[in-house]
Amino acid sequence: MDEVYIVDTSAVIEKSITSMIDKGMIKGMILLPRAVLAELERQANQGLETGSLGLDELQMLQELSRKNRISIEIIGNRPTYTQLKYAKATGEVDSLIVELAYEKDAVLITADRVQAESARARGVKVKFIEMTGSSGRLEFEKFFDDTTMSIHIKEDCFVYAKKGQPGNWSLVEVSKEKLTGKRIANMAKEIVEKTRLDPKAFVEIARKGSTIVQFRNYRIVIVRPPVGDGWEITAIRPLKKLKLEDYNLPNSISERIKNQSRGVIIAGETGSGKSTFAQAIAEYYAAHGRITKTVESPRDLDLSDNITQYSKNFTTSEEIHDILFLSRPDNVLFDEVRDTPDFSLYVDLRLAGSNCIGVLHAATAIDAVQRFISRIDTGMIPSVLDTIIFIEKGNIGKVLTLKMTVKVPTGMVESDLARPVVVVSDFENNKPVYEIYSYGEETVVIPLSDVPKQSSSPAREIASRQLTRELQKYSSKVRVELVDDHKAKVFLPNSEIGKFIGKQGKNVEAMEAKLGIKLDVEPLEGEETSTSFNIGESKKDIVFYTDESNKEIDVYLNGQFLLSATTSKKGELRVNKRTKVGDILYKAINRKENIELRA
Repeated sequence: MDEVYIVDTSAVIEKSITSMIDKGMIKGMILLPRAVLAELERQANQGLETGSLGLDELQMLQELSRKNRISIEIIGNRPTYTQLKYAKATGEVDSLIVELAYEKDAVLITADRVQAESARARGVKVKFIEMTGSSGRLEFEKFFDDTTMSIHIKEDCFVYAKKGQPGNWSLVEVSKEKLTGKRIANMAKEIVEKTRLDPKAFVEIARKGSTIVQFRNYRIVIVRPPVGDGWEITAIRPLKKLKLEDYNLPNSISERIKNQSRGVIIAGETGSGKSTFAQAIAEYYAAHGRITKTVESPRDLDLSDNITQYSKNFTTSEEIHDILFLSRPDNVLFDEVRDTPDFSLYVDLRLAGSNCIGVLHAATAIDAVQRFISRIDTGMIPSVLDTIIFIEKGNIGKVLTLKMTVKVPTGMVESDLARPVVVVSDFENNKPVYEIYSYGEETVVIPLSDVPKQSSSPAREIASRQLTRELQKYSSKVRVELVDDHKAKVFLPNSEIGKFIGKQGKNVEAMEAKLGIKLDVEPLEGEETSTSFNIGESKKDIVFYTDESNKEIDVYLNGQFLLSATTSKKGELRVNKRTKVGDILYKAINRKENIELRA
């Protein structure tokens, strides 16, 4: 007597049922739960390839049924919206299928090991489909050769390949015809299908409009409408694996990387070879008896088996944090540091004493430091970062080191202006090239080289901007004139001087301490005159059209000072709508409140 079989979603997606029928492993009746149909429809509607694969398999089963090679019966109730939505988290759909198998005394066919064990625990007979590796090349692989870094497949376009090496490549057309969206969609389904069968491949991210796959040594990004304007596949493959010795580093830099650095950032532009260099460092640490682990998204680094690779896509930053702290690796490689949670995890690991290597995109070496400034206090930066390695065209372009000191910033001269300063130095010659410090409410990065001696110092330029903004909080009519890098004249109406100075000069002294500059207060001669204007609007700005070109204008709202700005050559004064001041102005214009411009 033929057996009665019931299939679950995993078995259908793996396209194992038709294969088992062809091999004579299944004969008789196949029961198809409505829960499986509903789950596959949901996945297909979300644009996931797994849903399309499963529906393709069901269509093939129906074709075999029409040929009388198998009998199919659809059974059970359709699951509710809530059961479908939380199917993966709660196992509600799986539970429905196991219940049906128990009631019908059917053999459950599944490729899900947990589902198989759960069914056996209920006394259900199970035929478990063991995952086996795929053989043969995928269709996209035919576009690769020994010099190809990546291929770029776009709907209704020719296929292009980047050939060469980081920093020295060219874009080459590698297909004889343009590929249709249907063909690319089939290629995407093939990739996901083979990935599910290959134990060395995995789907890192599956979203409605995109899928990211790590298939052996290929990182594959699949984008589909509506996220993209058409089907698109990008496949990237490392050309070769380098050792740290292959970079021919100077002894001083090599020693720094191997033994002295604890917080390293490897920076560079896209395709510059950052990850390749990071791999070389990780392999060096592992080969010299250090427990080394990586945090990746996706896991695309080509590393030895003794280096554990964790994926951020399958867990939270908190869980990775706990894993790393409890397992206590000697070195952690973070590839790539992208958003604020990534920066927070890197900072947390460093402050806890872990030796970390971070990889991030940056146009210059100092830009890598800039990306940390908005996320941590200036004084903490040297505790988190001690070495910045900038990669250009596959080689080390510059190495910067950071340390904290207390000094008078370059460009200032008085000793009472001393403050904590982060000094960024060129490692090769130990020459300071940048200073980072707080000035008023700003954190500034000052380049110490290539500043013409005859021009005003960076500190003076910042002081002028900061002073004007700061002093306008105290007076509606104020003019600031910088005498030198550490002294300024403040011109105020006679009626406001006393209030500004304060009793026994306490107000001025407090401002001098806050701003780090001496202030001389003098009467303001002459009065401001009203300026005629028209108001317009662009997509981003509120625009005041005046007859005053290149002139500083004060804007008053209902008689109260609002802002000061300089008009353009055409006499235009623009205020961004998205700023706080722009929002106030926009609402005031709509309410027809009194707006005045004074020159």
